[in-house]
Amino acid sequence: MGIILVYDITDEKSFENIQNWMKSIKENASDGVERLLLGNKCDMEAKRKVQKEQADKLAREHGIRFFETSAKSSMNVDEAFSSLARDILLKSAGRRSGNGNKPPSTDLKACDKKNTNKCSLG
Repeated sequence: MGIILVYDITDEKSFENIQNWMKSIKENASDGVERLLLGNKCDMEAKRKVQKEQADKLAREHGIRFFETSAKSSMNVDEAFSSLARDILLKSAGRRSGNGNKPPSTDLKACDKKNTNKCSLG
């Protein structure tokens, strides 16, 4: 019901492979499967090779949510999984009620510079 696509922000090749995974999902996954794009290792800013704007643009092109996370520090990990679970539940509830329309998307707000380990949904 949900797929998380993860790339390493310090590895351009891993980001380039996301397009291949998107194509594979389109060809092989169930219609309407929820997808989420995660840029991992955001705790390694000094080694960044993939700019956040690149990934945000890709996510918007595919109509999916995007988070930058750190598995090491747990930054945004809970928020990302919660977001995907909420989208799956909303879609599932829409099917049961006969409303197959996707719920309105929720845009990510910019991270608060004072509290850099949290992003908010608006």
